[in-house]
Amino acid sequence: MKTALRILRLEFLPMSADIGLLVLRLWLGLSLLILHGSMKLANFSAMSEKFADPLGIGTKTSLSLAMFSEVVGSILLILGLFARLGALSSMVTMGVAFLFVHKLLLKGPGNGELAFIYMAGFVTILIAGPGRFAIDAKCCRPTVDSRESKPL
Repeated sequence: MKTALRILRLEFLPMSADIGLLVLRLWLGLSLLILHGSMKLANFSAMSEKFADPLGIGTKTSLSLAMFSEVVGSILLILGLFARLGALSSMVTMGVAFLFVHKLLLKGPGNGELAFIYMAGFVTILIAGPGRFAIDAKCCRPTVDSRESKPL
């Protein structure tokens, strides 16, 4: 019975939050950069005239901000360098897209399901941090003692 439970719990696979955060950072960062950011970068002039302007700041400015978070934010996530800042910028962009462009729709035509799912991943990284396998962990992470001594 114990063997069956161990198999059902997949205990034969290693468990690591740090590896999970690395996979999440790479998966989200690379997909956002390759599928969205690079497209905006390559087609900026064509997209700038018809890009959504949900905040009323102009189509070029809206596109520039989205492109910044999808390119620079993604690179920060991939490297794990200021990863929480990269996650925050991408989270805000996905939040604006989901709320204002897709009008909170999760299904049907023009839905924001993808922005919503991306946003969940970015919120996770923002809360959990980039994990041990990040540049931040090597140079910029607070010591364990300083984090434990702070009251909640």
